[in-house]
Amino acid sequence: MRFDDFEKLLPKIKNIPLPAESSHFKMMPPERKDFIKEQEHKIKTAKRAGVLALFYPNIEGDTCFVLMLRKTYKGVHSAQISFPGGKLELNDENLQATAQRETLEEIGVSVDNNEIIKELSHVFIPPSNFYVQPYIGMKLNTPNFTKEESEVEEIIEVKLSDLLKPENVAIKKVNASYGFAIEVPTFQLNGFTVWGATAMMLSEIKDMLNKLL
Repeated sequence: MRFDDFEKLLPKIKNIPLPAESSHFKMMPPERKDFIKEQEHKIKTAKRAGVLALFYPNIEGDTCFVLMLRKTYKGVHSAQISFPGGKLELNDENLQATAQRETLEEIGVSVDNNEIIKELSHVFIPPSNFYVQPYIGMKLNTPNFTKEESEVEEIIEVKLSDLLKPENVAIKKVNASYGFAIEVPTFQLNGFTVWGATAMMLSEIKDMLNKLL
């Protein structure tokens, strides 16, 4: 999708109802669906986090968004694909500020309040006990990315057109935090397997845009 065409969708993106769970379910591991009711009480005391799905034109004028491959470390999100973002800190005014701060820290891109387009639906991540608020943001020009070397292994620039292709959704076996491999719905993007909470957020974005195209 050309970025000029994406810009034209912005008023509709801002106003369209969120598909929420209907989109999340498409990319949810089967085991997790069985425990949704049980997780409702955990959400009340879960840690809060904000992440940003940042859209922008690449140098060819195509609409892209940015993901990250996290470093390998001792933790449940080691070596996973995610959006820029992280935990709510005491100095953060709100979760939007968290997402903006983390985006600057992790990939070196400053996003102003007027560049935040829309809140997406919350996603609960049971293994790390985070309740995540995603946002859609937009830069009118191609960003100059600078990765945080201690946290980010690679910055991944994905064309929006690749997200929208049905053939880029596949069932794959992944090593989950449960301690064993499970088969899950995934997005196959730029040679990377995107699953879990990030895939659920992307599924909502994909469904929302498909309704507008």
